[in-house]
Amino acid sequence: MEESHRFPCEACGAAMRYDPRQGALVCDHCGHVAEVDDRNGPWGAPNAIRELDFRDALRNQLDAADLEETQVFRCTSCGAQVEFQPGIHADRCPFCATPIVGETSSSRHIKPRGLVPFAITEAEAHDAMARWLGRLWFAPSGLAEFARKGRKMEGIYLPYWTFDAQTRSDYTGQRGEVYFQTRRRGDGSVEQVAKVRWYPARGRVARFFDDVLVAGSRSLPGEMMSGLPPWDLSRLEPYKPEYLAGLRAEAYGLELDEAFHQARAHMDRVIARDVRFDIGGDRQRIQRIETEVDSVTFKHVLLPVWVGVYRFRGQAYQLLVNAQSGRVQGARPWSAWKIAVAVAAGTLLAAGIGYLFALNQGL
Repeated sequence: MEESHRFPCEACGAAMRYDPRQGALVCDHCGHVAEVDDRNGPWGAPNAIRELDFRDALRNQLDAADLEETQVFRCTSCGAQVEFQPGIHADRCPFCATPIVGETSSSRHIKPRGLVPFAITEAEAHDAMARWLGRLWFAPSGLAEFARKGRKMEGIYLPYWTFDAQTRSDYTGQRGEVYFQTRRRGDGSVEQVAKVRWYPARGRVARFFDDVLVAGSRSLPGEMMSGLPPWDLSRLEPYKPEYLAGLRAEAYGLELDEAFHQARAHMDRVIARDVRFDIGGDRQRIQRIETEVDSVTFKHVLLPVWVGVYRFRGQAYQLLVNAQSGRVQGARPWSAWKIAVAVAAGTLLAAGIGYLFALNQGL
């Protein structure tokens, strides 16, 4: 990321911020609006996002222009590596609200190639969060209203990797075809019994994988990250620091080779599905798949979320709002009183049903 993401207002000099509603930089002091710089990047057209060669990256042969030096704080509580403005030496972690005190450390990273700009505002994220909390079963009364009035939400870009690859897979296996045999039961009746004839199968399948997405963050629980998609990656824009004005970005904690390992696991699952389809028949058995993977390219991208950390009765809870779709993921408290009432009601209902059944049997 760039050094500070600070863009002074041309009218009054105050710092501007990116406004999702207008898709532009806005000065809250004087109201001046400035469009995001839409000049072409060094790789061509405004919406072209250049992929990088995976093998070059593993051999540390990327161009210097593809790398950057960032200043980040590392949270000792959740492990997040969050970029901070220069000169800020004390703050709270936007992921877990733990106070952070100390100096920044320097980290050399692969530059982000693209990002999906924020599409919903903080107010809209608060509303989405309140609706989500209001629909929870067994949540304490008033929780949604409490959260709505809670601390400010943080707009953060989360790091992701995308991978493209061409694959060709040779396989061997068996194709099963179902047939039926008539069998006589002991009482003289007959039944149809399904049997399977197995035939050897072999072949080759090929697939091009485009934008296999892997989260680069280690600071958030896996179940929360997996619940944020879908993301519309057709909305990716070439990276411009203006989109980060007034927002923050997390540095990736999952390195490129680890991310590709996860991407490859996804590819293997899709290839196995392709093999089963290619084998055909009624049943399939896969004995061997050997896959060649080449033309692997990647890019580092940033995807937008609103992060809310609220406290309820002394306990901290974390919520994420997908800032493209409004989808909510998070932790929640439980109301012991409501659960106890539900259990008691269920017990009474079961007892009532049992009584009516016994009464009916007696009749």
